[in-house]
Amino acid sequence: MGSLVTDPATFQRLFEDFHHAAFKLEVRRSYGVPSEDEPFQVFLAGGDPGVAWLRSWLDLMRAETAKGKRVERVRVVDEPPSDYLRFELSVTPHNIAAGEDIRYLARRRATELALPQYDFWLFDSQLVAFLHFTDDDQFVGFSTTEDPAEVLKHCQCRDRAWTRALPFSAPPTTVAAAA
Repeated sequence: MGSLVTDPATFQRLFEDFHHAAFKLEVRRSYGVPSEDEPFQVFLAGGDPGVAWLRSWLDLMRAETAKGKRVERVRVVDEPPSDYLRFELSVTPHNIAAGEDIRYLARRRATELALPQYDFWLFDSQLVAFLHFTDDDQFVGFSTTEDPAEVLKHCQCRDRAWTRALPFSAPPTTVAAAA
């Protein structure tokens, strides 16, 4: 695993530079992303947080998927879903409209499938980006590897998760019941 990279522009380049497919396994129950703090609080108070805070990501996804690239995620969910997951669910239609394909997998099922208990992105089945967080869920950066054994392991995790996860159109309560 490479050294920790904290530069946001370097992280964004991973999405600009991949050629075919990017996949993310999301296993955290919450994410401490400063740009989401205010919208998350608005959501918790019952308001509409809008998506202005998410616009740069949506624009990037729209641009990259318009080139024929695939961006896929599997979100591991608890039942009932955490407040943060409910917040994510509220904006997921915008992610889908921007070209992402997002699916859900019950946490119990993820454990049975021996999926990692950490988040990662897999680019073109050639590079793994491990996401690093503090104990209080703050994103601090990422590290990468192109080691063939590590890449293969994460490709296999992707395949196990993707083939068993349910599409966004199935709400998390259905995911938990069906998995």
